[in-house]
Amino acid sequence: MKPILVFQTDFSYKEGAICAMYGVVKKVDRELEIIDGTHELPKFDTWSASYRLYQSMHFWPEGTIFVSVVDPGVGTPRKASVAKTVDGYYVVTPDNGSLTHLKEWVGIIEVREIDETENRLRGKNTEDVAIFHGRDVFGYCAAKLASGLITYEQVGPSYPVEDIVSAPIHDPDLSNGIVTGIFEINDPHFGNMWTNIPLSLFTEAGFEYGDHLKMTIRNQGKVVYDEKTLFHQSFGYAKKGEVMIYNNELMKIAVAVSQGSFSDRYGCEFGPDWTVEFKK
Repeated sequence: MKPILVFQTDFSYKEGAICAMYGVVKKVDRELEIIDGTHELPKFDTWSASYRLYQSMHFWPEGTIFVSVVDPGVGTPRKASVAKTVDGYYVVTPDNGSLTHLKEWVGIIEVREIDETENRLRGKNTEDVAIFHGRDVFGYCAAKLASGLITYEQVGPSYPVEDIVSAPIHDPDLSNGIVTGIFEINDPHFGNMWTNIPLSLFTEAGFEYGDHLKMTIRNQGKVVYDEKTLFHQSFGYAKKGEVMIYNNELMKIAVAVSQGSFSDRYGCEFGPDWTVEFKK
C-alpha cells in the first residue's frame, strides 16, 4: 500500500491554498490518500508545528509521510527537507525548527534537502513563485515520494542530522519536594495549559491523585496564580468551574478549569516566561 499523506499547516481554510496544494498531490497520483492533521496552527509558530508532529505521529502506520508547513522564511535560503525518524516516518518540511521535538525526543536517522531542480512543481506557471512552497515544493515532493515516483535517496542530498535547526527545550526540575517547569504548549480549543513536567516527576516527588497541591504560576516572575489545587486523573473529579491539575494525553502535567478555560481566565500563554511550581 502507498503511504498516507498527513498535512498540517498554518494556512487555515479561509482561501484556496489547501485546495491548490491537494490538487497538486492528486495530479501526481490520484490514488494517494490525504488526511488533514490541522490547518489551524498558530501563524508562523514553528514550535507548535514541531510539538503537534510529536503529539500525533506515533499513532499513524509506520511509513506515513507528514507534510508540515509553517514557513515564515519561505523563499529564503532556509532548507526544504525530508527527515526520516528512527521509527520509520517521514516529514516533509522547512528546516526551521519544525523538527525540534522529533530530533530531541524521537530521533531522526537521516535528513535530505529537497533538490528543487528535480522535485519542484513545473509547467503550471509557478516557477518564479517564491511564497508557496507548500504547494510547489513540499506537497509536490511528498506526492512523488508517496507514489513511488522517487525513492527517499532521490529526494536530494543528505546533510548531517546535527545541522537540523532546533529550538531550545527546557527541562523540568525536582528539588526539595518542589517540582518546577514551564507551560510548553496549550490546548487551544479548551484553554488547558500543558507543562513540560512528566507524570513520573510528580510520582518521584510523592504527589498522588487526590492531593491538593500548592500551585504557583508566574509570568516573567510576577505571580498570577497561587492556590491549593486538586490534582487528579480527569476533569470529572473537579467541580464545574474549578481549577485542577491533571495528567494529560502525553503523560505530562497540565492545568485546566473543569468545563471552562484556564488560559482565558488567567491570561496564560506558553513559553519560558510562564513558569509553574508545585509542592505539597
